[in-house]
Amino acid sequence: QVQLVESGGGLVQAGGSLRLSCAASGRTYSLYAMGWFRQAPGKEREFVAAIGWSGSSTYYADSVKGRFTISRDNAKNTVYLQMNSLKPEDTAVYYCAAGGRPLSFDEYAYWGQGTQVTVSS
Repeated sequence: QVQLVESGGGLVQAGGSLRLSCAASGRTYSLYAMGWFRQAPGKEREFVAAIGWSGSSTYYADSVKGRFTISRDNAKNTVYLQMNSLKPEDTAVYYCAAGGRPLSFDEYAYWGQGTQVTVSS
């Protein structure tokens, strides 16, 4: 069992930066791939970024590649999403999730409650 709590969301102007954190509890956290997903109003939830259990493999949606960076610190049971050059279209609720394999989205079994990111133009 893994519990996830996101933080770091907020309101930022276009071009700005935010860093999201996802704190995990549970002894098996380090064995899971971790992912960030987002859902904008009226849209389906979409994949943003994922990282393997060791942190050596990372994956990004095309829409955020080059602007966002996912990382994890297994000693702190925390995964991060550094978001730079934010755009208004990045506005969404951001969720972290724990799963079996980074790009096997149906294997993400544990989800946080989400944190709101709003980018003003």
